[in-house]
Amino acid sequence: MTKIKTAGISLSKAKKAAILIHGRGANAGSILSLAKHLKLDDYALLAPESDGGSWYPYSFLAPDESNKVALKDSLETIREAWDQIVEVGITPENVVLIGFSQGACLSLEFAAQNAQKLKGVIAFTGGLIGEKIQKEKYSGDFSGTRIFIGSSEKDFHVPLSRIKESETLLSRMGAKVKLLIFKDSNHTIREEEMDWVNGNIL
Repeated sequence: MTKIKTAGISLSKAKKAAILIHGRGANAGSILSLAKHLKLDDYALLAPESDGGSWYPYSFLAPDESNKVALKDSLETIREAWDQIVEVGITPENVVLIGFSQGACLSLEFAAQNAQKLKGVIAFTGGLIGEKIQKEKYSGDFSGTRIFIGSSEKDFHVPLSRIKESETLLSRMGAKVKLLIFKDSNHTIREEEMDWVNGNIL
């Protein structure tokens, strides 16, 4: 059974829910601490935790075969959290996916493989996963879902080129994508990013 930490309003009472996905070397508790900075007071919060602090072993741009098994397991872990939310009657339009770094990549990947009208997707430094973006992996229609991707223009782990490729594909799938790209090389979550998300998605 996957370890999923919860916080915020209980699922049985909530009308909105957020799935928060941590980055490499982190855990569910660390991504849940982000809730203090985001307008999530009326959300049920679910934070799946990876084994050993990593969702997949190699770079998200590595050859597909190298991350294949771990990535499949990780997406199934996100699905478990998703299923818990849907089972209590919270509609997808009231669900937001939030991730940082590896978790941001996983948020975008899960959303794009299951595209539908969501409350939003918030990717703090991330892009779609794979050596190359394979359009055939993705299906559905985001129907105007807001997707946020914030990053440095020179991030060591996530190249700007992949962020822009991801933006193009997600937009074609019906998402309204907002990029906030900063002129630094910091692998972090900035106040400006959280301000935009609080004002436009949450």
